[in-house]
Amino acid sequence: MEQLTFNLELPVAIGSDHAGFEYKEEVISYLEGKGVQVKDFGTYSLDSVDYPDFAHPVAGAVEAGSHAFGILICGSANGVAITANKHQGIRAAICWGDELARLARSHNNANVLCIPARFVDQATAKEMVDIFVETPFEGGRHENRVKKIACA
Repeated sequence: MEQLTFNLELPVAIGSDHAGFEYKEEVISYLEGKGVQVKDFGTYSLDSVDYPDFAHPVAGAVEAGSHAFGILICGSANGVAITANKHQGIRAAICWGDELARLARSHNNANVLCIPARFVDQATAKEMVDIFVETPFEGGRHENRVKKIACA
């Protein structure tokens, strides 16, 4: 069975496009303030960029097992979630509220949290990060369902 909780001895991978840049910076400060290591995969400004350029490296780092989990932020979170979910070992979930973050972890064993910056405030984003980190995967009946996600 897969690990039920995240290994926070590893860094958290985070990335965003321009629409999520300010939220990314806030989430990084928030996590580092709690003593969590973070690897910032960009973007590094408000200049317009293409979200796959940041979603693929975050997803790859999580998939490789070198990072505890990932956080991706863009305007709607759709683009980064679609991109990250192209990686076989990734279960990226778009969350815009606490209960969605909880269910993404407990029922879907999500390992990348996708935040829609244009649809949540920064306080909600940080609350979802906390819930995502603290909520273990329940396993049980959900484990068989999660195993069926992969195409290979």
